[in-house]
Amino acid sequence: MSRTRPDRPRRRPGGRRAAAAGVLLLAAGLLSACTGDPGPADVTPSDDTIALLLPDAKTARYETFDRPLFEARVAELGEYEVLYANADQDAAKQQQQAESALTSGAGVLVLDPVDANAAVSIVNSANAKGVPVVSYDRLIAGGDLAYYISFDNEKVGVLQATAFVEGMRSTEDGSGILMVNGSPTDSNAALFKRGAHSVIDHSGLRVLAEYDTPGWSPEKAQEWVSGQIAQHGDAIAGVYAANDATAGGAVAALRVANVDPLPIVTGQDAELSAIQRILTGDQYMTVYKAIKPQAELAAEVAVKLLHGEEVTAPLEIEGTPATLLDPVAVTIDDIMDTVVADGFWSVDDICTPAYADACEAAGIG
Repeated sequence: MSRTRPDRPRRRPGGRRAAAAGVLLLAAGLLSACTGDPGPADVTPSDDTIALLLPDAKTARYETFDRPLFEARVAELGEYEVLYANADQDAAKQQQQAESALTSGAGVLVLDPVDANAAVSIVNSANAKGVPVVSYDRLIAGGDLAYYISFDNEKVGVLQATAFVEGMRSTEDGSGILMVNGSPTDSNAALFKRGAHSVIDHSGLRVLAEYDTPGWSPEKAQEWVSGQIAQHGDAIAGVYAANDATAGGAVAALRVANVDPLPIVTGQDAELSAIQRILTGDQYMTVYKAIKPQAELAAEVAVKLLHGEEVTAPLEIEGTPATLLDPVAVTIDDIMDTVVADGFWSVDDICTPAYADACEAAGIG
């Protein structure tokens, strides 16, 4: 777990702690997390410390956008400390990281769960200490949540499938498709799948096989698609992939099998590699989610909760105040108007020498 704090004097004396004591607390927290000991029961939640707990590093957005954007907004709001940890898609590790954060005095947890059900125990532990929990990006399956911020995740699936069906209709390569869904432990994955099926099931497309990808693993997606290629061969005209990481695995399997032309492939998250695959025709579309407003709102809510302030939201989901942001479908025709216009990726990011010709052909520059 790492700490982030601006290098400038504190404004609020009530939040002052000796640096040595802080190091000892963190060490004690890490020790208790490793041994299973719950640690000191009398640790008082701090009014200047927020824990940001993210689920994995394989999905590029978390380290590239969510963490730095969240930390930057917290720094703008005052002299606060961010305890950061990434669970590397390990629910048990995330449990330990949460226990360590609580032992270190975190006054708020901002938690993007590896496993929505397993994370309920984290919420219960935090609630027992009077620490509010913000469910970030993925909805935790229970506990007393203070806030939930994400995107309209069923709409994500609808956007993916709508573009997918339109792309399939523009080809004459058949109607057989594979569905590479998200992780079975991710509550959002079920919503993506539901949204996608609401379109695909009435499209006339024939689902040859379907797979829930453990841990959103590109390697597992590649392995499964490879097996399906061996079984179905030329009958595969399209691959619905629930995010860009699994799309990358699917494309890798298709390339290894020398499939030509490549089937239509979807994605999500607007990862740089996915935008570049769209330019070269290896991927048909992705879904852009404006992470900056999501991360910044989460930071603002966390700071308010630190001070016991009331937080409001435009809607309630399962009794929790919630904000759902709008996702946007991106094909080759939309790159300039979405990810480039928002500064998510620059033309220089996208149009490296290997992609210069593809950028020119697409009018990006």
